[in-house]
This record gives sequence, C-alpha cells and structure tokens, in this order.
Amino acid sequence: MTEPNRYMQIIERIFLSIHKKGQQEVLFSRSEIEKAASKLKIKLPKNLGDVIYSFRYRVPLPPSIQERAPKGKEWIIRPAGRGKYCFVATEVAQITPTKHMAETKVPDATPGLISMYALNDEQALLAKLRCNRLVDIFTRVTCYPLQSHLRTTTPQLGQVETDEIYIGADRRGAHYVFPVQAKGKTDRLNVVQIEQDIALCRHKFPTLICRPIAA
Repeated sequence: MTEPNRYMQIIERIFLSIHKKGQQEVLFSRSEIEKAASKLKIKLPKNLGDVIYSFRYRVPLPPSIQERAPKGKEWIIRPAGRGKYCFVATEVAQITPTKHMAETKVPDATPGLISMYALNDEQALLAKLRCNRLVDIFTRVTCYPLQSHLRTTTPQLGQVETDEIYIGADRRGAHYVFPVQAKGKTDRLNVVQIEQDIALCRHKFPTLICRPIAA
C-alpha cells in the first residue's frame, strides 16, 4: 500500500465519521489520525503531521470528501490550535499564477555555484529570490532577508512556519514585512500557508505592514 493511498484512507475515515450534511467547518484533533488508522488496521505513520501536510501541499483530498463541499467551494485543512485542525469549505484553496497577466523578464544573476549546490528545489528558488532581488522588483520596496524558515507559535493557530522573512522600507519611510512561501516542481501552494503567514506577522511584527508573497 503506497503512502498516498494510506493517507487517503485515514483522512477519508476522519472526515466521513464527523461530517454532517450542510457543514462548512469540520473540527478534528490529531488523535483522530491514530483512531482512524487503528479502525482501518493500517500501520500508523511515524510522522502524524505528514498526513495533514500531504493534503495541503502535495495531493488533492479524496473525491469522497471533495464532492461534499458546497457548490462553488472546496475543502482545505486549517490549523485550529495545538494538535487541532479544521476542514473548511472555501472558494480559493490553491495559489497559482494568474495566466492573463504580463510577465516581467529579469536576467538571472544567480551564481552558478549556488545553483550547483542547492540541496532542494525550495532552497534553489529562495536563493534565486535573494540573488536577483526579485522581492524588491515585485514589491517596489527596498527589502532585505531577515530570517529563513522562521518557526513559531500563534495564539489562534498553534505552530506555524514560513520559508523566509524579508523586512523593507519604501520611499515614504513605511516599514514592511514580507513573509515568503516557496514551492518547487509539483508541490502546491495552499491558501492556508498565506493565512498562517499573515497570522505570524500580526503576532511577531504587529507594527509593520504585512504583504505575504507566494513563489
């Protein structure tokens, strides 16, 4: 049994056991993963959080869950506190480039050594953003990387993490914080990540203007 199939059976069991017709929010806890695996007689994943991560950023939720979303909406999984999650029906689940917008071409100034030794697609993408000052060009704000992979907790969501934090100032002197979420190849950007970035910045940088970025 492959990992996705095992995860799909677990998440399907959790949703169908607690969802009621007409609901647009379905709250569940991490312990439900263990209960579902036990009832299905499936070997429990070592990393329980990977079950949730997979359906946020790698693969879509099973059809049996998707078909129960209200018309025009789809399900996402939001954090709801420490060890708690919530299926939420929303109109926008995935963040993708807008195809009809014009592209701005920028010469690639990434050093060859950086491209050669980047350990994964995400690291390579974050390096391109830094070396080519793409955040500055995109936002029209002079900014600098402050910290990579900032992991912290927020009162409402529990533990959250963003790939990179930029701090910037515009010509009027206003100060900004730009949380960046980066995904490469087949990984998907979920709106939950952007929501978490906004919550993180409200908690850690309450006096700065927050403008989340998806790369």
